[in-house]
Amino acid sequence: MKVKTFFYAFILVLLTEIFLSAPSTGETKSKSELDKILYIPHDNRPIVNQQTVEVVERAGYQVIMPPQELLGNRDDLGHPDKLWDWLDKNVGKDIKAAVISSDSMLYGSLVGSRKHYYGKQLVLERAELFKEFCEKHKGMPVYVFGSVMRTPRTGEASGYEEPDYYRNYGTNIFRYTSLVDKRELAGLTPREEREFNFLTHLIPERALKDWLSRREKNLAANQKLIDMVRVNLFDGLILGRDDNAPYSQTHMEGRNLQRYGINIDQRRYQTIAGIDEVGLMVLARAINDLTKTSPTIFVSYNLGAGPNIIPSYSDENIDKTINEEIVATGSRRINDPSRADFIFAVNTNPNGITYEAASSLNNGTDRDGTSYFVNTVKNYVNGGRPVVIGDIAFANGSDNALMRHLKNNDLLFKLHAYAAWNTPTNALGFALATGILAKNMKLSDKRQLLLTRYIDDWAYQANVRGMVKSQLRQRGREGFFFALNDEKSFAAEQCRTLMQNFVAQNLNNVNFDGGFKVTFPWNRMFESDISFKVKN
Repeated sequence: MKVKTFFYAFILVLLTEIFLSAPSTGETKSKSELDKILYIPHDNRPIVNQQTVEVVERAGYQVIMPPQELLGNRDDLGHPDKLWDWLDKNVGKDIKAAVISSDSMLYGSLVGSRKHYYGKQLVLERAELFKEFCEKHKGMPVYVFGSVMRTPRTGEASGYEEPDYYRNYGTNIFRYTSLVDKRELAGLTPREEREFNFLTHLIPERALKDWLSRREKNLAANQKLIDMVRVNLFDGLILGRDDNAPYSQTHMEGRNLQRYGINIDQRRYQTIAGIDEVGLMVLARAINDLTKTSPTIFVSYNLGAGPNIIPSYSDENIDKTINEEIVATGSRRINDPSRADFIFAVNTNPNGITYEAASSLNNGTDRDGTSYFVNTVKNYVNGGRPVVIGDIAFANGSDNALMRHLKNNDLLFKLHAYAAWNTPTNALGFALATGILAKNMKLSDKRQLLLTRYIDDWAYQANVRGMVKSQLRQRGREGFFFALNDEKSFAAEQCRTLMQNFVAQNLNNVNFDGGFKVTFPWNRMFESDISFKVKN
């Protein structure tokens, strides 16, 4: 009996020693031990660059990126040939997957795809380099994302990111191409035919020819990339339809590209509404493939039009977009919230309209559906379900009424992920991908990512940006919103002060270490780079 007792005690001590000495699954690895993913974004804006990288790195991966000087910006369209050289030199055996922007590799950047002067032959030769790259690095997963060129509604909406003539003729070009698209799909009324003929003579032939020729090059390059997917060179290709509308040149080209790749499995090739969110979505897909996981997602809408809404800057209903985004990230949509990895709660207006965050409607007052949506989120959180919010009741910033309720109900930092920046499809894709990657993050990492979105999407985009625009107007400098130039210092200081005031009122439970620094890397107020620190 004593022998047996001693034996069991010995085994217990031995197992305890083994357990205590074994590394924990949650153990923090050094940077050199992390799996490496190579990522080439389509430019150097904070949201597609460091904010996207931060999400992936907080999920436990090391992101290998080109030097910032090789990436395109507003004034420098980028350096595609140097990017190909960098890519060739930085892909080693330790790279687990590569996620690459075709816009950067073909034209230098997303803006470069709209403003370059490369000939069609050179663009297609660069596209052919993808084939050489994949054949040289067989066995390494390669994911490519690119754009179907946008069709801004006006010259102002183009933000000076189209050729110069678009400032004068953008509205007419948009309308002209929308009629071309409608003629193909539904036919034109006699009045629309007369309008079409009028626009044909109103828009300078040289401008229209140049604009359409750029798009023809982009279409041909995208078709070449689709051909490469067809022969299994890529693990995935996503072509994002940049800012567009139900009738537009972008919609027509997207439809043609979808038809061109009709027989390819959707998990391997998609055209999808949006573009700036796609980099993070494809990174999430690469990680899901590496870990052989396919997260499950339950989608919950606000009252009213919900899934049938066609949001601004998109050409399809939001439910179709969400389905496509779920597929694009390598995830699955299910109908049982109790079995889902997280709830994707989509904040929309019951009347089906997407307003602008800068509008007077976004004054923090409850609207139809506000209480319903907040209660839905609260019930899921209180029930222990992870909740991700895609806040798209307003484009280009947060819903102030929703945020007030999230704050008052102590829900801000109980969410799994959140986004409300720029277009509705941008916000949805970014929130979705962050939610997928947040599953294995520490609570402090999720909190930091939420804080970044609250400061950018809520404080800056929905509130401070509009206040400073009004101040520029009072100074007689309203036009400087899109090109700050010598107003940059004034705008930065005003934003810094207003951001600190906003945070003191709305995020007073966060212990910030010092103040904010606000810069404008693209010399405009549309986006900013906001630096801040939080005390541990």
